Amino acid sequence: MTEPVRVLVADDQDMVRVGLATILDAEPSIEVVGQARDGLEAVERVRSLRPDVCLFDIRMPQLDGIEATRLVAGPEVADPVPVIVITTFDEDQYVYDALRAGARGFLLKDADPELLARAVHAAASGDALISPAVTARLLATFTSGRPAQAAEPVDPLTPREEAVLDLVAAGRTNHEIAEDLFLSLSTVKTHVGALMTKLAARNRVELVIWAYDSGRVDSGRRP
Repeated sequence: MTEPVRVLVADDQDMVRVGLATILDAEPSIEVVGQARDGLEAVERVRSLRPDVCLFDIRMPQLDGIEATRLVAGPEVADPVPVIVITTFDEDQYVYDALRAGARGFLLKDADPELLARAVHAAASGDALISPAVTARLLATFTSGRPAQAAEPVDPLTPREEAVLDLVAAGRTNHEIAEDLFLSLSTVKTHVGALMTKLAARNRVELVIWAYDSGRVDSGRRP
């Protein structure tokens, strides 16, 4: 039997935090191993409990969710823990910073239980962005009008890698990319792996950010 995904939930609002924990604990394949009321406590609990996935609110006292994410999942962390940031539409401006800090994706606070569970499993597997269409839309919004600022890779991308990158940036999963490009799943995984190597990306979110920063994706496009 597969071990359940171990999750830590951090939110300063008791009702939201307990509600998320209750929903997740009801899933046989997920186990909530800890909760935190602020960012500082969240970082301490991540380091002591080593969960498989974290859910962090963006706005928390002591330490906000962005900085907490940077400390447990940022570029300088040797053994990062996947983080999903929890947000509301009125906090959209923070999402890009959270992804930059190392978050694997994000959920809206009113996400239904099925999406919440899928998001946790996706983050644990590293296969897909969370809420891909919304993530891509937000990234497009916050990179709109920004000059291209991503360095070109030493080893140029192949046309096929460019096509795969475009679909990753649109929030497609590996299975969907395989269907769209008429490729096998193993071939898609090989291309995604090559992209990560060439672009020095640790996960798919970093591939998406690079695609927007390099100007390869039309920032006005909506998935």
